[in-house]
Amino acid sequence: MPRTPTDPGHLSVAAGVPVTARTSRVTAVVATVVAVLAALVPPTSTVPPGTSGGTGTARHAEPSGASGPGVAGAAGSRAADGRADEVTLAWPLEPRPEVARPFDPPDSEYGPGHRGVDLVAEPGQPVSVAAAGRVVYAGDLAGRGVVSIEHRDGLRTTYEPVSAQVAEGDRVRAGARIGTVARGHDGCPDSACLHWGLRRGEQYLDPLAFVAAAGPLRLKPWPG
Repeated sequence: MPRTPTDPGHLSVAAGVPVTARTSRVTAVVATVVAVLAALVPPTSTVPPGTSGGTGTARHAEPSGASGPGVAGAAGSRAADGRADEVTLAWPLEPRPEVARPFDPPDSEYGPGHRGVDLVAEPGQPVSVAAAGRVVYAGDLAGRGVVSIEHRDGLRTTYEPVSAQVAEGDRVRAGARIGTVARGHDGCPDSACLHWGLRRGEQYLDPLAFVAAAGPLRLKPWPG
């Protein structure tokens, strides 16, 4: 028996087809709109402010000379090369002396060489400490007067021959007077010389390498 238009079963079939088609079209339109909006509006960043890598919250480059992690890192790399925080030495004699004999490190611990520099001086000329530190020795050593000062970074300077005016344990500021030049330095081509030495542990160093540059050094001819 044919179904009439008022048959519930007929209505469910006839009306159901167009409703499904309309729903599909609406769904497609909504999806298109969402896609367009997603392309036009950037997503919100979930990266906390102040950290790099977040969209819309990336940090600007530090201006030249500003402080910050990048600048601190550069300073750390400079310190790692061992020179940024190195002790700077001042000349122990004034005015700036001539160098009678330069530094000549030995090839071995007991090998020949010159473990310091000889500075041209006058007998009785004041001797100043090259950097702040603590007196670790002041007195006679093998017949000559010696003063030894311990500085930071494990450095130690020595001055000889001198008539000491400090005592072991004294703390001295940079430039303080520690004694006067005495006669009797072997091999000195002048009336007197101050032998100025520098060590870090058991390693002998050239003290002139730690003096702030102030023009070319004046070297006297050395006969050796």
